[in-house]
Amino acid sequence: MSNEPAVFTDSELAYLAGQRLGRLATVSPSGAPQNNPVGYWVNAELGTIDIYGFNLAKSKKYRNLKGNPNVAFVVDDLASVDPWVVRGVEVRGIAEALEGVSPPIAHMSSQVIRVHPKRIISWGVDPASPSMSARDVTAGTNEAA
Repeated sequence: MSNEPAVFTDSELAYLAGQRLGRLATVSPSGAPQNNPVGYWVNAELGTIDIYGFNLAKSKKYRNLKGNPNVAFVVDDLASVDPWVVRGVEVRGIAEALEGVSPPIAHMSSQVIRVHPKRIISWGVDPASPSMSARDVTAGTNEAA
């Protein structure tokens, strides 16, 4: 067991575990942004967001990573509309396109997009601190921004 602090806070992990879809933004070879809804799993052991699919290797988002590994991943929702309460987690980082990974659900392909956080921004996910917080993540640890 590592003595390094966890990449995600307990509140962020709880929030992410309760959601099903996020949006992954990648950059095409021409420089155009692409944003797609994706299913995801938090890999707490590695401190990453892992994105699988049914034919991921043929997707544009997977191919985009070959030329530019910079990504942004967002999960957000409305906890209430009266009063208006928004919450979410944004992860900015570097992604790698991996092959030969065992998928979490049968029939998914063995490719994964693994997002390594460099900056995490969250809002409304920690009842003790409902305001926005942001921090940089460095070499597997989190440091206050």
